[in-house]
Amino acid sequence: MLKSYLTTLRALKRNWSYSVINVLGLTLGLACCLLLFLAIRYELNFDRHNVHADQLYRIITFDVTSNGDRREVGMPLPALPALRNDFPDLKNQVTMVNRITNVVVSVGDKASRTTKKFQEGDGVLAFVEPEYFRLFDYGWKKGSTQTALSRPNTVVLSERMAQKYFGTDNPIGKVLRVENRMDFVVTGVVQELPATTSVPFEVLLSFASLKQYGASTNWDDWQSTYGGAQIYMRLPGTTAEQATASAQMERQLAAFIKKYHRPEDAQNLRYELQPLTAIHFDTRTDNYSKRTISKEMVWAMGLIGLFILITACVNFINLATAQAIRRAKEVGVRKVLGSSRGQLVRQFLGETGVLTSLAMGLALLIAQLALPYVGELLNIKPGAAQLTDPTVLIFLVGLGVLTIGLAGFYPAIVLSGYQPILALKGKTQASTPGRSRGIAPLSLRRGLIVGQFAISQLLIIGTIIAYSQMSYFRSADLGYSRDAVLSVLIPEKKPGQLESLKAKLTGLPGIQSMSFAMTTPSSTSNWTTGFRFEHTDKEPDYGVLMRPADTAYVRTYGLKLLAGRMYQPADTMREFVINEAFMKRLGFQKPEQVIGKLMTVNGEETRKPIVGVVKDFNIFSLHQRIDPSILTSYRDQYRSLGIKLAAGYTSPERISQLMSQVETAWNATYPDFVFKYTFLDETLARFYQNEERMYSLFRLLAGIAIFIGCLGLYGVVAFMAESRTKEVGIRKVLGASTSHIFGLFSIDFVKLVLIALVLSSPLAWYVMNQWLQKFAYKIDIEWWMFALAGLLAVGIALLTVSFQSIKAALMNPVKSLRGE
Repeated sequence: MLKSYLTTLRALKRNWSYSVINVLGLTLGLACCLLLFLAIRYELNFDRHNVHADQLYRIITFDVTSNGDRREVGMPLPALPALRNDFPDLKNQVTMVNRITNVVVSVGDKASRTTKKFQEGDGVLAFVEPEYFRLFDYGWKKGSTQTALSRPNTVVLSERMAQKYFGTDNPIGKVLRVENRMDFVVTGVVQELPATTSVPFEVLLSFASLKQYGASTNWDDWQSTYGGAQIYMRLPGTTAEQATASAQMERQLAAFIKKYHRPEDAQNLRYELQPLTAIHFDTRTDNYSKRTISKEMVWAMGLIGLFILITACVNFINLATAQAIRRAKEVGVRKVLGSSRGQLVRQFLGETGVLTSLAMGLALLIAQLALPYVGELLNIKPGAAQLTDPTVLIFLVGLGVLTIGLAGFYPAIVLSGYQPILALKGKTQASTPGRSRGIAPLSLRRGLIVGQFAISQLLIIGTIIAYSQMSYFRSADLGYSRDAVLSVLIPEKKPGQLESLKAKLTGLPGIQSMSFAMTTPSSTSNWTTGFRFEHTDKEPDYGVLMRPADTAYVRTYGLKLLAGRMYQPADTMREFVINEAFMKRLGFQKPEQVIGKLMTVNGEETRKPIVGVVKDFNIFSLHQRIDPSILTSYRDQYRSLGIKLAAGYTSPERISQLMSQVETAWNATYPDFVFKYTFLDETLARFYQNEERMYSLFRLLAGIAIFIGCLGLYGVVAFMAESRTKEVGIRKVLGASTSHIFGLFSIDFVKLVLIALVLSSPLAWYVMNQWLQKFAYKIDIEWWMFALAGLLAVGIALLTVSFQSIKAALMNPVKSLRGE
């Protein structure tokens, strides 16, 4: 065995340049597969830590009249007691989670006699019932599942939040104040949840305190919903019985809708049960973790990883078969000395095994170094994916065995099949059963090169199309100005507060205009309600999106008024300005036609006039079409202050100086809260962060696939140049130019690249066209994208071929022919 091992090492040393190319290609392929396996495993593990994960569901709502396939996750507040009343078997197996966002948590510090304030964003605080812990699994460190949240004004913290608020002190019995409204006593501490959860709350407030807290007021309203108020339930039965149980429950929920909703609403609504384990993969819905990815995208990552590994294995096969002539005499001598074909197969597979083992070690090192970058790129929390996990190591070993089989088997069969007499005469025709004339490795090699470049061009075309779509996201006309606008959180609206803040900010040189509103024009926080137009008593089968804002909203965000005027300043709804989409849905073609028409919204009785029409602006991301919407005054709903910066305030220094002045004014108005602001373009960028991450990943993988392909092409061309040295010498003696020699080497590869383009283009078009279908606003796939991919591939191939071909062309023909 040692002798065989030494023979293998000597063979690799003799062909060290090809060994380096093979190891480098295999290393990159294995490292990519390893990192993608970690990413896929991370995504597929979402919510699987719950013991009863396969029995848990979230109720979601589908409005059959809505635009598109979107599902709403919010449920009416009275739905929870109604479900418990109508389904007594589920009394303790159904619960509501009510999220609160962008709140300030205050904790008194007795030592310093000060109050520490913590601004908590989304996915941290929620009101939950004791039943919540029957459904979702938490590891309890202090407190009891049954009693921790049984009383109002109690809270359960994760270990991380307990340390954040109270340091090393025992948190039980300590008090924290939320949004300067209510005090909560800590009654329990739980372990931190894994990163792979769609319900990531770490500050769990007693649901019994929700009404007193005042976060929700629609306790008897079946028409109003809030996306943060979601209902979860657990169905009985085994995993195999869940499909039947969920289908039966959905049929019962159809009757439930008819019982509690108005007839005109019930006919269009459908409650569906969404499995907990499907929440992370359903891009039609939101979730508390603000992270979704389609199953198709997950499998696409796996498929690309496999493609890259195949590309690396193709390199190995091509280089091994290219060396067949050089190693033919070695095979002949070994067979003459008594070596069997089986021994030679083991010898060549051993060489593949040594190279693969070396590549596995290097791949593990590269993956460890690249893991932080990949984790940041794919939004994987640090520590959530570990290369030392036994499952990962087993996968790596399996990947190595697969690589040895893919890369080593065919070359071993070819090389071991040479007849000794022919091999010693320099005639390297392989003998295989059933084929008297043997295998044609050159034809196979060309086919493999075509396959390599087809994979590369598939990725190049996909990257070009994705880049074009992402560029469209960044430059599309949204119907309003997104530049130099920032949004400041408004935590309270007590009498005089908004007016006081506005007075303090008025006159600051860096502010062009400002507007109080519920949200910015495009937002994930939306209010949909019903309406009645003119003198009809029945609401139509679709709702409208409300955008409460003051009269400076149009000027601050650059909306365009097409007809009429802006509504008059007021604290309540007095007049309406509607968008084009609403105007057309009402049946009008010209903006002037709808001016003066009367309507009511949100269940009110008093009809109010439409006084203006604005040009359509994107209310959601470009994934969705523009829905009917209304601008109106409504002071109680103002939650943000939009500030348009003056011209010239674009440098970081001037913006920082201005924001320091804004913060001073804001702190004077809201001394008990934490100042927070965001730029509008940053908010919009978050709409497409999943697409940006996937685009960045695929761009990187495309580059790696191309590099691996070029490595193999370089090695094949180097061998061709070496084997055709005398031919090149004769051609030069007969007058061939350097360009002619370059063309001699490159023309075949250009043909192979063009064949690969033809083969990959239809598949690339189909895959990317399917991807674009999920966007309401998208680019068209055009011919130049494929032409550009072809030019890039040809250019890369020529650049790869050029070094060796020009080197061969410049060689002195006398030296080349000296061996003759």
